[in-house]
Amino acid sequence: MSTATVRQAEPAVSSGQFRRRPVPTSRRLRQLGRHVVLVAICAAFFLPFTIMLLTSFKMPTDIFHVPPRLLPVHWVLSNYRQAFSSMPFGRYLGNSVLLVVLNVGGTLVSCPLVAYALAKLKWPGRGVVFTVVLSAMMLPPQVTMVPVYLIWSKLGLVNTFWPLFAPSFFGTPFFIFLLRQFFRNVPDDILEAARIDGAGEFRTYWQIVLPLAKPALATAAVFQFVWTWTDFVNPLIYIHDNSKFTLSIGLYNFFSEHGVEWGPLMAACGMFTLPAILIFVFAQRYFISGISTTGLK
Repeated sequence: MSTATVRQAEPAVSSGQFRRRPVPTSRRLRQLGRHVVLVAICAAFFLPFTIMLLTSFKMPTDIFHVPPRLLPVHWVLSNYRQAFSSMPFGRYLGNSVLLVVLNVGGTLVSCPLVAYALAKLKWPGRGVVFTVVLSAMMLPPQVTMVPVYLIWSKLGLVNTFWPLFAPSFFGTPFFIFLLRQFFRNVPDDILEAARIDGAGEFRTYWQIVLPLAKPALATAAVFQFVWTWTDFVNPLIYIHDNSKFTLSIGLYNFFSEHGVEWGPLMAACGMFTLPAILIFVFAQRYFISGISTTGLK
């Protein structure tokens, strides 16, 4: 009797466990409103890139059609061929890639070392040095533009690539601060265990800390890539030889020489934007992880 009673009661209990409470209508409306706002913001940011991409496949008659047409009537690839033939695209691309590799490499070599010293090593004057780093991060680049140019001019390195990548090997204040905040979250017990096992300070940094800091390093690398790839002011100031131009300067010259040819210009801008998008797509997992964990205790 008791066993049958228990068996009869089991379905009622189990069915009650999986019963879901209905979601209130007001909550559903709030969630729907948030999603609508987010979709609208994403569409506003994505619309200029969409127009640029579609314009690169339009004929001139479609570009200046009244009223405007979003989609091209005749899809053409001649704009891309004309963009390649109107300027030395391969040479400008090679210069930009070279500067990106040097700047990202310099940032990943210098900034983690300084950040580790400020976060995990105890030495006299550490707070003063960190204050100087913060002060340099808050200083507008327009203030130091002329003095830095005079220094490179005295060294005879104007119209070379040195002013465009050498500073990254001496550390960037923003990335030093970013990595320092991440290194502070690494438990000291792990470092003490490595030291007890006989690891030196540099070996502890290289084999213990750096593998744990992959998200923060990826974040710094993505930021440095975008800054170098889209940099326009520094190449414009330091580079005078046409053979050393980057893609950003090449697009500026293309616009000044072919100001009315919007189709080839949009094609060149699309090819200029594509690498930055691909880098973010492939590195977004580390990038988002580094942004979300940096500075959290």
